[in-house]
Amino acid sequence: MTFVDPATYLQLLALVQNSIIAAAVLGVVGGLIGVFVMQRDMAFAVHGISELSFAGAAAALLLGLNVVAGSIVGSLIAAGLIGVLGAKARDRNSIIGVLMPFGLGLGILFLALYPGRSGNKFGLLTGQIISVDLPQLGLLIGISIVVLVALLIVWRPLAFDSLDAEVASARGVPSRALSILFMTLLGLTVAVSVQIIGALLVMALLVTPAAAALRVSSSPVMVPVLSMVFGLVSAVGGILLAIGGSLPISPYITTISFAIYVVCRIIGSRAGARAGALR
Repeated sequence: MTFVDPATYLQLLALVQNSIIAAAVLGVVGGLIGVFVMQRDMAFAVHGISELSFAGAAAALLLGLNVVAGSIVGSLIAAGLIGVLGAKARDRNSIIGVLMPFGLGLGILFLALYPGRSGNKFGLLTGQIISVDLPQLGLLIGISIVVLVALLIVWRPLAFDSLDAEVASARGVPSRALSILFMTLLGLTVAVSVQIIGALLVMALLVTPAAAALRVSSSPVMVPVLSMVFGLVSAVGGILLAIGGSLPISPYITTISFAIYVVCRIIGSRAGARAGALR
């Protein structure tokens, strides 16, 4: 692995400013929606959606269409199927287990048929550093704002439904509608994350930051804040490290995200042991 000199690094930094902005936005939105992913026990669903998102992006690449748009279509199809058919955890896991190999198989087929550069194929799996142009950045930010605003609007009923769906339903919370809405928002977030980190590793932004935050806090305010901070640090830090080396972006993002989780887990374990000793 080689690293560039400081002067070249600054030049590369100017070239990837769109990607840095996109990564920052996705880190924040991914960290926020990840809190509900963990509360609703849907980490497996993120991976399932990403497989069909990958298939949609690969189909768009093959047909010469917008890759982000293809990724969104694939994600929304998967999210809709999981949201409508997977009301119960057992049904949801079964549907995801069926969708994952199907989406991955379709994606591999489309990439095998694609006659273009192999770098474009590889980028769908591991992320692309300098591929975010201004129109794509506008689309990414626009979708992220929609997801963020929607989450803030339904935050209280969604949080209630995520923590205790049966009680929430008995209190008149529209659990099924919230489930479908949440899956749609999750699908959109997964789709736009593919452009930065790749289809197979989106959990580093949508699951790990929230899982780390939950290890060190149970506060309904601090957990989302910490999750967004962890997602932001992982995404932007990954890009800043990747442009100085020769490796794809995804190993850097996943490593930073994992390191944050390990540190939070150690801190949480020590805090729990200390609290137990004081009883």
